Amino acid sequence: MADYYQLLGVSRDADADTLKRAYRRLARQYHPDVNKEPGAEDRFKEIGRAYEVLGDPQTRARYDQFGEAGVSGAAGGGMPDMGDMGGFADLFETFFSGFGGAAGPGGPRQQRGPRQGDDLRFDLNISFRDAVFGGEKEIQIRHLETCGTCKGSGAKAGSGPVTCSTCGGAGQVRRATRTPFGTFTQVAPCPACEGTGQVIADPCPDCGGQGVQQVRKKLRVNVPAGVDSGTRLRVNGEGNAGQRGASAGDLYVVLFVQADPKFRRDGITIHSELSISYLQGILGDKMQVDTVDGPVELPIPAGIQPGAVLTLKDHGVPRLGNPVARGNHLFTVKVHLPQKLDSRERELLQELASISTTHPKGKGGLFGGLFS
Repeated sequence: MADYYQLLGVSRDADADTLKRAYRRLARQYHPDVNKEPGAEDRFKEIGRAYEVLGDPQTRARYDQFGEAGVSGAAGGGMPDMGDMGGFADLFETFFSGFGGAAGPGGPRQQRGPRQGDDLRFDLNISFRDAVFGGEKEIQIRHLETCGTCKGSGAKAGSGPVTCSTCGGAGQVRRATRTPFGTFTQVAPCPACEGTGQVIADPCPDCGGQGVQQVRKKLRVNVPAGVDSGTRLRVNGEGNAGQRGASAGDLYVVLFVQADPKFRRDGITIHSELSISYLQGILGDKMQVDTVDGPVELPIPAGIQPGAVLTLKDHGVPRLGNPVARGNHLFTVKVHLPQKLDSRERELLQELASISTTHPKGKGGLFGGLFS
């Protein structure tokens, strides 16, 4: 038996997708229904056996370590290699699967239908305000769609799928495994037809017999109000098309919200800083402040302290799924002290310090330590 990697024409570090592509290409080339040359059927069986071993991570690991002896089901001297048994759970699963489905004469054939299309993921960056208020976004994706030429059958015009000669249309193959408890039969999907029971003898020239083609498509995605980074939006049926008419997968749009230079979000609450002068802090004031809704007037109470928090209700983020309910906008107050004073300002402040009744007079008074 030739090396399985050489049979498939791949390197020993080939990934699962590379193995599958190599197998499909060679299976089409040597399939007995297509290739009538002498030796093609034997070659086809060897290719199927190679992919059956290398396509499964566990059997591939044993093959890489022990070669053909690690996956043949028996070691030297007629006793199977215990490493090939797996756990007792695998053994009993093998035992019972041998008596179900296509195992026994006259038993019902279990055919695995065409495979459903894969789900896809698309990462979408949105602005802070788009996350708050939502909106419609246009995206462009690449996915598999049903081939328009063959309508998903994979067959050339005027032809159609034929019964797989490897499994006889059952969609399953059996393999006998020798163990210390006897010989058991394991039923697995047919590697030639991938469990469908049919193969394409004359493939469609546009899709190569796959029944699907990769296309670029524009979609409009509705982003609801109140989303955050990590929110997943599901778009039904916009994943990859299924094989031979099977249902398509879904598209999952994963959102990533860009940071805003003015606002910080914590759940449905928005935080920002409000810088005021020391006079506004002492006397109070009304200021126009920035919110996600635009400028809003915010009262500043007299005598407010640095680090105090002012609240604007219902100016935060809408609750996801209930846009009527909104969080609050919290402003952390920062008091700005002047670094330089002219003579008149200093004179007035010193006079204020001298008459203050809330702080002791002198150098340690209200302004003495700051402006002396």
